[in-house]
Amino acid sequence: MQVTVEGTEIALVHADDGNFYAARDECSHAAVALSEGEVEGCTLECWLHGSRFDLRTGAPSGLPATEPVPVYPVEVRDGDVYIDLNPSNGVVK
Repeated sequence: MQVTVEGTEIALVHADDGNFYAARDECSHAAVALSEGEVEGCTLECWLHGSRFDLRTGAPSGLPATEPVPVYPVEVRDGDVYIDLNPSNGVVK
């Protein structure tokens, strides 16, 4: 699902492991929305070229993407999801 937090477009994912993850909603290879891709385990696939990104680290697991995407800390409190816009993996875009 795509959400916007303080002007930043985020792909918010409720992964198979039951946790929520947040990543910048833009593939590092091509400027397309990752939120439109498929989730498998803790990875999110770019629908255009098939690169997968680890939602915990932002690292791509295959070509054509070679650069990670920013991932953000997520906290669930009282049923609400909070996203910290300071990337947990240090990737700033």
